[in-house]
Amino acid sequence: MADYSQKEKELEREHLEKLVKEEDRSIKPMKEFESPEDLYHELIASVRKYHPSADISLIEKAYHVARDAHEGQTRKSGEPYIVHPLCVAIILAELELDKETIAAGLLHDVLEDTVMTADEIKEEFSEEVLLLVDGVTKLRHLHLTDNSHNHDQKDRSAERLEMQAENLRKMFLAMAKDIRVILIKLADRLHNMRTLKYQSKEAQIRIARETQEIYCPIAQRLGISKIKIELDDLSLKYLEPEAYYDLVRQIDQRKSVRDDYVQSLVEEVRAHIKAAGIVAEIEGRAKHFFSIYKKMVNQDKTLDQIYDLFAIRIIVDSVKDCYAALGVIHEMYKPIPGRFKDYIAMPKPNMYQSLHTTLIGPTGQPFEIQIRTYEMHRTAEYGIAAHWKYKEASNNGGAAVPMTVTEEEKLSWLRQILEWQRDMSDNKEFMSLLKSDLDLFSDTVFCFTPTGDVKNLPNGSTPIDFAYSIHSAVGNKMIGAKANGKLVPIDYVIQNGDRIEIITSQNSKGPSRDWLNIVKSTQAKNKINQWFRSELKEENITRGKELLVASCKAKGINFADINKPEYQEKVLRKYGFHDWNSCLATIGHGGLKEGQIVNKMYEEYKRDHLARITDEEVLETIGSENKNPESAKRSKSGIIVKGLYDVAVHFSKCCSPVPGDEIVGFVTRGRGVSIHRTDCVNIINLSDMEKERLIDAEWQHDGQDGSNGLYRAEIKIFGNNRTGLLVDITRVFTEREIDIDAIHSKTSKQGVATIDVSFSTKGREELGSVIDKLRQIDSVIDIVRTTG
Repeated sequence: MADYSQKEKELEREHLEKLVKEEDRSIKPMKEFESPEDLYHELIASVRKYHPSADISLIEKAYHVARDAHEGQTRKSGEPYIVHPLCVAIILAELELDKETIAAGLLHDVLEDTVMTADEIKEEFSEEVLLLVDGVTKLRHLHLTDNSHNHDQKDRSAERLEMQAENLRKMFLAMAKDIRVILIKLADRLHNMRTLKYQSKEAQIRIARETQEIYCPIAQRLGISKIKIELDDLSLKYLEPEAYYDLVRQIDQRKSVRDDYVQSLVEEVRAHIKAAGIVAEIEGRAKHFFSIYKKMVNQDKTLDQIYDLFAIRIIVDSVKDCYAALGVIHEMYKPIPGRFKDYIAMPKPNMYQSLHTTLIGPTGQPFEIQIRTYEMHRTAEYGIAAHWKYKEASNNGGAAVPMTVTEEEKLSWLRQILEWQRDMSDNKEFMSLLKSDLDLFSDTVFCFTPTGDVKNLPNGSTPIDFAYSIHSAVGNKMIGAKANGKLVPIDYVIQNGDRIEIITSQNSKGPSRDWLNIVKSTQAKNKINQWFRSELKEENITRGKELLVASCKAKGINFADINKPEYQEKVLRKYGFHDWNSCLATIGHGGLKEGQIVNKMYEEYKRDHLARITDEEVLETIGSENKNPESAKRSKSGIIVKGLYDVAVHFSKCCSPVPGDEIVGFVTRGRGVSIHRTDCVNIINLSDMEKERLIDAEWQHDGQDGSNGLYRAEIKIFGNNRTGLLVDITRVFTEREIDIDAIHSKTSKQGVATIDVSFSTKGREELGSVIDKLRQIDSVIDIVRTTG
């Protein structure tokens, strides 16, 4: 019965998938296992639709080279591997990109997955194609989201944050060199998402989450709605499959009624627009699933309560016709107050332009109309990719030349990201600013300078955000603000259409740290932090040195030993500082952790000073309380170190050895010998030089020692969380009359409980018996001893 139900579920989902493709005409229907030759002919047909030149030799050559290079390789779907580069190239052709980009799309995997070299690509094609292919190849292994499920996740979070931030920095640098690199990467990701069903469940979730968190926002900021919308829906499909298919099912149930209603509105609007003498293309468009889902979640509504499930789009020839059509529409239907947005006069940061108005339909149901020109529609669909469109130049004999757009217009957002990278060494701060700037759902507010210039700011922005959007000097000297000629507090929330005036003074002491809690724009936050870093540099240098000294003291390191020019130079080279004071200032304001610097300097110090430790040096280090084994019958600690009795030893807390464990000693500086288990990760990961400090150690076998026969042990228990689990675990210790020194429990979002238990035991035999008994408890998955 279970198998039959599962089969029914699969069949229903196949039916719903067909409905999705019928619902959204922007999604190209994909046939299963299309032949490479058919796909190649489709690619050439797509290119010829917009490219005036009949010369497709570059694309043809790239296809043959890629096909031969990938010969014999297959994808997880069973298709020949060349199908993937062809589909990527078709997506790029649908964006109407130049031939070099399409050739690079065909070749984007050859450097990584075949024997073909960079020199061969350069020789066969060009330096330009090689740079594009190489750029995409370098982005291939960037892990942009945190996918680790390691039990030591908390301890490694800082390391992963650093790696994630560094990978994102590389991505934006690649984009800065040539924005077409990220366009190819987006096309690559889109085809991978279209074929994600062939991946494992874990890979589906990982890739979909990375797509939703990184690639969808980047497509949004670059204005490429054609790709962004489909990536949104595909991410939702794999991250929230039940919600996704339930939404498809509900929308399908209302499809016929809705389609009739939309068509009647379209015909009515078309008649009035034609009567006004305006030439226009008019169509009804369903909202995509992800936007409906987010509206339901954010507004806590059911589908029945979401009225604007569709929009009518009017495309005209000129800006003048846009406003004329708006007048006709507002005469036909009653507009809803506060729902009109003029993105033509005030474009979005990603260059999107359109008029949006929400109206009350004939039956009282709200609906949205968007009005734009054909050029605006192209920019809305293709965003920054629209500026690589090729047009015929009359003065160039019909040759193809790239459309020109100012660099400032094309890459202003990317330039801002790169500016943050230069200004920031703190990866946590960089990630915070970047993710808030990539926030998909942040709305915008439009306001004016006293001279009438338009400023586009995040919704909820204050006069402080406005001041820093003009210039950092204006923000730093700001002492007050006016909105529409009236004084307002600095935390006043700017409204659409406000005319903002900033009051400055040369006597201003600069921004306050409280401003960081008020501002909304990432630009303002970055500029304020930048001011504190530069203005308070001397204070930060002093603070940084104090933090280094304190860190050394905590680690038992003499700061004077490592604070030498040769060790400072190693740190400067690693972190890219020009001088030591800059490094200290960065530590002082929190941009670098002092522990990282101390560890690096101490590592270099040890390379210079750590030599092989002789037996005489060991005796000198551990003390000479009793060097003659004949003079004592037993060790007070229960440990014999290299035949010596009563040496100063202590048991390490990282692995808590107990009698019966294989052990080894580590000669510390001034604190005797530290005893570890031989499987302790701290011992295993010692450097070759540090291993010279290891010394043989063994348990005293006469059963008499000074430890009262009890040793501290620590174990980690993993189990499926349930009521009473902790009670069952503690009962095992109570029954054996074993004292628990400490117990700590936490539960993950996945319902896995991690319980750390510290207790006293007589030795390995008793410890093993306790662990065996604990394993028999219902819901316990695994038990491990701490190993560092």
